[in-house]
Amino acid sequence: MSIISGKKIKLFALSSNRALAEEISKAANIEISSVDVVKFADGEISVNIEDSVRGHDVFIVQSTSAPANEHLMELLIMADALKRASAKTITVLMPYYGYSRQDRKAKSRQPITAKLIADMLQVAGITRVICMDLHAAQIQGFFNIPIDNFPASPLLADYFQHTKKLENIVVVSPDHGGVTRARIFARTFNAPLAIIDKRRPEPNKAEVQNIIGDVAGKIAIMVDDIIDTAGTLVAGAQALIDAGATKVYAAATHAVLSGPAIERIENSPISEVVVTDTIALDPSKKSPKITQLSIGPLLGQSILHIVKDEPISQIFDKIQHNENAQ
Repeated sequence: MSIISGKKIKLFALSSNRALAEEISKAANIEISSVDVVKFADGEISVNIEDSVRGHDVFIVQSTSAPANEHLMELLIMADALKRASAKTITVLMPYYGYSRQDRKAKSRQPITAKLIADMLQVAGITRVICMDLHAAQIQGFFNIPIDNFPASPLLADYFQHTKKLENIVVVSPDHGGVTRARIFARTFNAPLAIIDKRRPEPNKAEVQNIIGDVAGKIAIMVDDIIDTAGTLVAGAQALIDAGATKVYAAATHAVLSGPAIERIENSPISEVVVTDTIALDPSKKSPKITQLSIGPLLGQSILHIVKDEPISQIFDKIQHNENAQ
């Protein structure tokens, strides 16, 4: 147990991303408390929390990444156990919000599963949610509890600006829906913006129609929130090279990397793919072309700001100040 500003704090790590939880623990200087996650022969899950949590402000680290359903159930069961054990507050640090792409009805008789997940989290007893780059900002409106949606763009932009030190850049949105995200990224470099006009005939398949903007002779940085099968990413990168871009980089928050993603990236003209650790990278998904940055320090600071009742926006004000100073 840690005591900060007179409050009793506990931090728990579930199965999805232990490495990230350890980074958060280090940044917040809060020890990870023990919880035993039990999996029965029939696939059911239970948890056993070893220490008292009565009257504690509790933080759980759990992304609902693959296997999404298992990680989601684990989180819900953990929240229920904490609620029944009289935890004062239950905050889930869920950097990757599974099912976030099911945020609306694209066709008749389809579910809005992102809303269903929000309902389930609240019913389980969670009192606050912290995410990174929700696929759709309106998901915040699905909740009746506080939800913080942190951008990864300051971290990703800092890498390209101060580690890669690239010049003559054009920032590229892989579709019309990501223009706002790419525009914010482009402002960091005072760089122009280009958009890949594509159509998606079916899930996980995209066809590039046109590139809006001038990329000839420039280094292109494609900015997206999720890389899943990497089909969109690789097709976009090839289109940029064909349009005269000298080099292509990619930056994304969530490295889902399903199916043929790694093979596609390694065989593509992309020089480097920079992602964060919202999702743990399985050893089979590691590649010399993939660089992973940690959001642990950011989430660790968010815990301290919440516990001390300080505005979370101050974290990003500090990041912006440091970038300007550099």
